[in-house]
Amino acid sequence: MHEPSLRTSRLAIAGGLGAAIILAGAGFVLGRMTFSAAESAPAVSAARSVPAAPPRPKVEPPRILGRAEIIAFANSAADALTTGAPLPAEVASAAGRRFEIFLPFGCDGPAPEESAAPMRWRYDAEKQTLRVRVAPAQWVAGDWGIPQTGSADRNFEGFWVSRPWSSADRCPEARGQAAAITAQPVTLPGQTLALAEILPEGKQRRDRPYETVQRVQPEDFAAAQGFRLRATGRIERMPDGQPIQCIQPAGIEQRPICLIVVSFDEIRIENPASNAMLATWSMRQASRNSP
Repeated sequence: MHEPSLRTSRLAIAGGLGAAIILAGAGFVLGRMTFSAAESAPAVSAARSVPAAPPRPKVEPPRILGRAEIIAFANSAADALTTGAPLPAEVASAAGRRFEIFLPFGCDGPAPEESAAPMRWRYDAEKQTLRVRVAPAQWVAGDWGIPQTGSADRNFEGFWVSRPWSSADRCPEARGQAAAITAQPVTLPGQTLALAEILPEGKQRRDRPYETVQRVQPEDFAAAQGFRLRATGRIERMPDGQPIQCIQPAGIEQRPICLIVVSFDEIRIENPASNAMLATWSMRQASRNSP
């Protein structure tokens, strides 16, 4: 049997020690990697377990009030007045809401030269000239039973809502041919719904109507459809904080007459036959230019 030499024994021992050191180092590194993974795993798991924040609900802007909604508000306020009930919440909270309303006029055809109607139109076929005139109605606070708050009565200026029983924003279909009205008009019940703004102290009433004169071909408009006023703005508050005031000056058998207080942003005169704008007035600009 071959006996190992001293040199061979030393080499074997050194090799064994080297292998042991390598194995120990590999084990240490592997242990560190395993420990680090074990430390990070709960954090990752915890992060994944947190639920995502729910999406924010989309807030829809308040709907612009149209002719139908404004008429409905007035009917509700009139009912509250006649029954002694408080003003409905949806009416009382209307202040601040934006509105857009169409007021058809001239549905019976062109007005005669001597007409004093506040909203009227005429057409000169020979000169092909269209003239449209809209004069705002004017009141003082006392006309609506609103107490005087200062040294002078407050002024109101606005428009009556024609045919407040209808939500239609155009003239009704003609039941006959539209023509100039030469006979005396039939006496009709008084108007029952108006939109008006309270003029600031020092601001004068409008001293001229909204009027436009322009050349128009006869085929570019329909006499039976008349014209329409388009008013946009915001509902405001009366001195008592409410947006509407209804009165019955002739007693309880009278249909209530209601006024919705507003601030006008823009007034337009439109041709419903073509939806074309004939003229426009910016009320904000007018307010800035007033003394």
